Amino acid sequence: MSSYVKGLAAKINMSCDEFIGEMRKRGCSEPTAMKIWNGFYEEFDDFKDNDINLSNLRKAADVLRVTTGTLLPR
Repeated sequence: MSSYVKGLAAKINMSCDEFIGEMRKRGCSEPTAMKIWNGFYEEFDDFKDNDINLSNLRKAADVLRVTTGTLLPR
């Protein structure tokens, strides 16, 4: 199953490398950006787990041109 972030990136024709590069420009570490890309944050109850916190999701939302709430697990 593909992550939600990968689906949003596909809609705007963004590759993994482009996503990681844009996240790095915004001060996010590469390992954390990869966790977001792969959707690992979708299963956590606490956004401080494994360095994935809400500020990193805000950065991802900016990169993907969506609102932060769009990325929050349902």
